[in-house]
Amino acid sequence: MLRSLFSGVSGMKNLQTDLDIVANNIANVNTTGFKSSRVHFADTFSQTIASASAPTRGNGGTNAKQVGLGDQVASIDTNMTSGSTQSTGIATDFYITGSGFFMAKDASSGQTYFTRDGAFQRDSAGNLVNSNGYLIQGVNTVANPILYANYNENSLTTPTTVNATQGITIPPTLTYQGQNYSFNSFSVDSNGVVTGEYKNTTNTDADAQKFVLGKFSLATFNNAAGLEKQGNNLYSASNNSGTPIVGDVGQNGAGTVQSGALEMSNVDLSTEFTNMIIANRAYQANARIITTSDDILQELVNLKK
Repeated sequence: MLRSLFSGVSGMKNLQTDLDIVANNIANVNTTGFKSSRVHFADTFSQTIASASAPTRGNGGTNAKQVGLGDQVASIDTNMTSGSTQSTGIATDFYITGSGFFMAKDASSGQTYFTRDGAFQRDSAGNLVNSNGYLIQGVNTVANPILYANYNENSLTTPTTVNATQGITIPPTLTYQGQNYSFNSFSVDSNGVVTGEYKNTTNTDADAQKFVLGKFSLATFNNAAGLEKQGNNLYSASNNSGTPIVGDVGQNGAGTVQSGALEMSNVDLSTEFTNMIIANRAYQANARIITTSDDILQELVNLKK
C-alpha cells in the first residue's frame, strides 16, 4: 500500500484537531479570562532506505535516504498572555494586572481551583464566590486563612486571624464593642485589602464605620501554561505546572487587583481566521494526496484486464 495514502490520512486527522482548537478559540472570543490555545505539529517516524555514509579517501560521504510517514500532534499549548481590560463599574468584578490567579475552593470536595475570571458575587451569607458558588480564598497579613474578621479585637485596620480554610466573607451584619452594624458597601484596594462600610444600627445617629475584613491572596506558578483547564474558566495544578506559590497581592509577580473591571479573552480573531484558512487549505491538500494515491492504485489495478 502506498505510504502517501497513510501520510495524507495522518495529515487530515491532525489538521482536524487544529480546526477544533481554532473553533474553540473563536467560540470563546467573549469568554471572561479565556486563554487561547494553539497546536504544534511534529513529523512521525521516517523509513530509512539507506543510512548515511562517512567520507572515505577516494569518495565523499552520503546523506541518509529517508521517507517520512506523516505527522502528529506534538503539543497543544495555552497562550497565557493577559487579555484586555473591560471596565464594568461593578464592585465584585476584579482584574489582575500581573500573572497571578484567584483561588476558588469547592467546599464540598475540598478542591482548590485557579482562575483569571474575576466576575464574583456575594451570596446571602456574605461569602465572596464565583459563578459556581466556590469560595474565593484570601489570607491576611500573617498568612493565615480568613473566614470572618474578629471584630472584638482592638484594631480595625488589620485583618485578624482565625483557624479556618474557607474564603473571604463580607458579612451582612456584625457586632463590635457592643454596637450592631449592618452592611452598606465595600471596596477592595490595589493591594487586595477588603474594606467594608457598615451602618450603626444600635446608635443610628453615629457615623458609618469602616472595617478591614480581609485580604485577597493570589497564586502564581513556575509554568502557568502547564495548568489543566477544568471548564467554567477554572484551572487545576498539574505535574508540569508546579505547585502554586501563594502569597499576597503584588508578590511573586502576581500583580495588583483592580476592582470594577474584568479581563477579556486573549483570542485574536484576525489570527484565528488566518489559522482557519491555513488549516482548511492544508486539509484540502492532504485530501488531494489521498485521491491522487487512489488514482495511482486504480491505474495499477487496471494494468491487467
